[in-house]
Amino acid sequence: MFGGKKQVRIETERLTLRPPQHTDFKAWSSLRRTSEGFLTPWEPAWASDHLSRKAFANRVYWVNRAIKNETALPLFMIRREDEQLVGAITLDHIRRGPAQAGTLGYWVGEEFARQGYMRETIDTLVYHAFHRMDLSRIEAACLPENKPSRDLLEKCGFKYEGVAQSYLEIDGRWRTHVLYAHIRMDRRGRTEM
Repeated sequence: MFGGKKQVRIETERLTLRPPQHTDFKAWSSLRRTSEGFLTPWEPAWASDHLSRKAFANRVYWVNRAIKNETALPLFMIRREDEQLVGAITLDHIRRGPAQAGTLGYWVGEEFARQGYMRETIDTLVYHAFHRMDLSRIEAACLPENKPSRDLLEKCGFKYEGVAQSYLEIDGRWRTHVLYAHIRMDRRGRTEM
Protein backbone atom coordinates (compact mmCIF):
# COMPACT_ATOMS: atom_id res chain seq x y z
CA MET A 1 0.00 0.00 0.00
CA PHE A 2 2.98 2.33 0.48
CA GLY A 3 3.89 1.88 -3.16
CA GLY A 4 4.52 -1.86 -3.18
CA LYS A 5 8.22 -1.53 -2.32
CA LYS A 6 10.01 -2.22 0.89
CA GLN A 7 11.92 1.08 0.68
CA VAL A 8 9.81 4.13 -0.11
CA ARG A 9 11.35 6.72 -2.44
CA ILE A 10 9.31 9.50 -4.05
CA GLU A 11 10.72 12.00 -6.53
CA THR A 12 9.52 15.58 -6.94
CA GLU A 13 10.84 18.16 -9.38
CA ARG A 14 13.81 19.08 -7.15
CA LEU A 15 13.68 16.66 -4.24
CA THR A 16 13.88 13.04 -3.25
CA LEU A 17 11.51 12.07 -0.44
CA ARG A 18 12.78 9.08 1.51
CA PRO A 19 12.80 7.73 5.06
CA PRO A 20 15.55 8.98 7.36
CA GLN A 21 18.62 6.77 7.77
CA HIS A 22 21.18 6.56 10.55
CA THR A 23 23.70 8.28 8.27
CA ASP A 24 21.46 11.39 8.19
CA PHE A 25 22.13 12.23 11.84
CA LYS A 26 24.70 15.00 11.30
CA ALA A 27 22.69 16.74 8.58
CA TRP A 28 19.47 16.47 10.61
CA SER A 29 20.93 17.65 13.92
CA SER A 30 22.75 20.53 12.21
CA LEU A 31 19.65 21.72 10.33
CA ARG A 32 17.45 21.43 13.42
CA ARG A 33 20.03 23.25 15.57
CA THR A 34 20.49 26.16 13.14
CA SER A 35 16.70 26.41 12.65
CA GLU A 36 15.75 26.07 16.33
CA GLY A 37 14.48 29.63 16.79
CA PHE A 38 12.52 29.37 13.54
CA LEU A 39 10.90 26.00 14.42
CA THR A 40 10.22 26.02 18.16
CA PRO A 41 7.32 28.52 18.15
CA TRP A 42 5.34 26.03 16.03
CA GLU A 43 6.39 22.65 17.48
CA PRO A 44 5.91 20.72 20.69
CA ALA A 45 8.72 21.45 23.18
CA TRP A 46 11.93 19.63 22.33
CA ALA A 47 13.09 17.01 24.84
CA SER A 48 16.44 17.71 26.50
CA ASP A 49 18.03 15.02 24.29
CA HIS A 50 16.16 16.05 21.10
CA LEU A 51 19.34 16.59 19.07
CA SER A 52 21.22 13.56 20.43
CA ARG A 53 22.36 10.63 18.32
CA LYS A 54 20.40 8.24 20.56
CA ALA A 55 17.13 10.17 20.06
CA PHE A 56 17.73 10.20 16.31
CA ALA A 57 18.48 6.44 16.28
CA ASN A 58 15.21 5.86 18.13
CA ARG A 59 13.44 7.97 15.53
CA VAL A 60 14.90 5.93 12.67
CA TYR A 61 13.78 2.75 14.45
CA TRP A 62 10.25 4.17 14.83
CA VAL A 63 10.21 5.21 11.15
CA ASN A 64 11.13 1.73 9.95
CA ARG A 65 8.51 0.11 12.19
CA ALA A 66 5.81 2.65 11.19
CA ILE A 67 6.45 2.11 7.47
CA LYS A 68 6.44 -1.67 7.88
CA ASN A 69 3.16 -1.52 9.84
CA GLU A 70 1.73 1.09 7.43
CA THR A 71 0.78 3.41 10.30
CA ALA A 72 2.90 6.37 9.18
CA LEU A 73 5.03 7.52 6.26
CA PRO A 74 7.84 9.76 7.62
CA LEU A 75 10.09 11.16 4.89
CA PHE A 76 13.12 13.42 4.67
CA MET A 77 13.23 16.01 1.91
CA ILE A 78 16.60 15.72 0.16
CA ARG A 79 17.53 18.29 -2.50
CA ARG A 80 18.86 16.29 -5.42
CA GLU A 81 21.30 18.90 -6.76
CA ASP A 82 23.53 18.66 -3.66
CA GLU A 83 22.00 15.93 -1.43
CA GLN A 84 21.17 18.63 1.17
CA LEU A 85 18.52 17.87 3.79
CA VAL A 86 15.82 20.55 3.44
CA GLY A 87 13.20 19.38 5.94
CA ALA A 88 10.79 16.54 6.65
CA ILE A 89 7.17 15.56 6.17
CA THR A 90 5.17 12.81 7.85
CA LEU A 91 1.85 11.29 6.94
CA ASP A 92 0.94 9.93 10.36
CA HIS A 93 -1.98 8.30 12.16
CA ILE A 94 -2.91 6.41 9.00
CA ARG A 95 -6.34 4.88 9.46
CA ARG A 96 -7.68 2.17 7.17
CA GLY A 97 -11.10 0.59 6.89
CA PRO A 98 -13.93 3.05 6.38
CA ALA A 99 -11.72 6.08 7.24
CA GLN A 100 -8.83 5.74 4.73
CA ALA A 101 -7.25 8.86 6.24
CA GLY A 102 -4.03 10.24 7.63
CA THR A 103 -2.64 13.35 9.30
CA LEU A 104 0.06 15.51 7.74
CA GLY A 105 2.90 17.16 9.67
CA TYR A 106 5.96 18.93 8.28
CA TRP A 107 8.89 21.22 8.95
CA VAL A 108 11.49 22.94 6.79
CA GLY A 109 14.88 24.35 7.75
CA GLU A 110 14.92 28.13 8.07
CA GLU A 111 17.38 28.63 5.20
CA PHE A 112 15.04 26.70 2.86
CA ALA A 113 11.77 28.37 3.86
CA ARG A 114 9.67 30.16 1.25
CA GLN A 115 11.48 28.60 -1.70
CA GLY A 116 8.62 26.31 -2.75
CA TYR A 117 10.15 23.10 -1.39
CA MET A 118 7.32 22.37 1.03
CA ARG A 119 4.59 23.08 -1.51
CA GLU A 120 6.33 20.76 -3.98
CA THR A 121 6.58 18.11 -1.24
CA ILE A 122 2.99 18.39 -0.02
CA ASP A 123 1.56 18.28 -3.55
CA THR A 124 3.61 15.18 -4.35
CA LEU A 125 2.83 13.39 -1.08
CA VAL A 126 -0.90 14.13 -1.41
CA TYR A 127 -0.85 12.62 -4.90
CA HIS A 128 1.04 9.57 -3.57
CA ALA A 129 -1.39 9.17 -0.66
CA PHE A 130 -4.46 9.34 -2.89
CA HIS A 131 -3.21 7.33 -5.87
CA ARG A 132 -0.65 4.89 -4.43
CA MET A 133 -1.90 4.41 -0.85
CA ASP A 134 -5.61 4.73 -1.70
CA LEU A 135 -6.30 7.22 1.08
CA SER A 136 -9.41 9.36 0.81
CA ARG A 137 -8.69 12.14 3.32
CA ILE A 138 -5.58 13.94 4.56
CA GLU A 139 -5.85 16.19 7.58
CA ALA A 140 -3.52 18.93 8.83
CA ALA A 141 -3.56 21.39 11.71
CA CYS A 142 -1.59 24.52 12.53
CA LEU A 143 -1.63 27.41 14.95
CA PRO A 144 -4.07 30.14 13.87
CA GLU A 145 -1.31 32.76 13.76
CA ASN A 146 0.93 30.61 11.52
CA LYS A 147 -0.15 32.42 8.35
CA PRO A 148 2.61 30.95 6.14
CA SER A 149 1.49 27.41 7.01
CA ARG A 150 -2.19 28.23 6.55
CA ASP A 151 -1.50 29.84 3.17
CA LEU A 152 0.61 26.85 2.13
CA LEU A 153 -2.10 24.34 3.01
CA GLU A 154 -4.70 26.35 1.10
CA LYS A 155 -2.42 26.62 -1.98
CA CYS A 156 -2.03 22.82 -1.84
CA GLY A 157 -5.80 22.26 -1.98
CA PHE A 158 -6.54 21.87 1.72
CA LYS A 159 -9.74 23.46 2.92
CA TYR A 160 -10.42 24.99 6.32
CA GLU A 161 -12.70 22.80 8.43
CA GLY A 162 -12.74 24.36 11.88
CA VAL A 163 -10.98 24.81 15.18
CA ALA A 164 -9.73 22.27 17.73
CA GLN A 165 -9.45 23.64 21.24
CA SER A 166 -6.28 22.68 23.18
CA TYR A 167 -5.20 20.49 20.25
CA LEU A 168 -1.45 20.23 20.95
CA GLU A 169 0.94 21.33 23.65
CA ILE A 170 3.26 23.88 22.02
CA ASP A 171 6.02 25.57 23.98
CA GLY A 172 4.58 24.33 27.28
CA ARG A 173 0.99 25.50 26.64
CA TRP A 174 -2.03 23.66 25.26
CA ARG A 175 -2.80 25.54 22.06
CA THR A 176 -5.87 25.79 19.88
CA HIS A 177 -5.26 24.85 16.22
CA VAL A 178 -7.11 25.43 12.98
CA LEU A 179 -7.99 22.27 11.07
CA TYR A 180 -7.68 21.64 7.36
CA ALA A 181 -8.40 18.65 5.14
CA HIS A 182 -7.72 17.60 1.57
CA ILE A 183 -10.24 15.10 0.22
CA ARG A 184 -9.53 12.96 -2.84
CA MET A 185 -12.90 13.46 -4.53
CA ASP A 186 -13.56 16.90 -3.03
CA ARG A 187 -16.47 18.78 -4.54
CA ARG A 188 -16.73 21.43 -1.82
CA GLY A 189 -17.07 24.84 -3.38
CA ARG A 190 -18.02 23.49 -6.80
CA THR A 191 -21.42 24.23 -8.30
CA GLU A 192 -21.29 22.35 -11.60
CA MET A 193 -22.21 18.65 -11.60
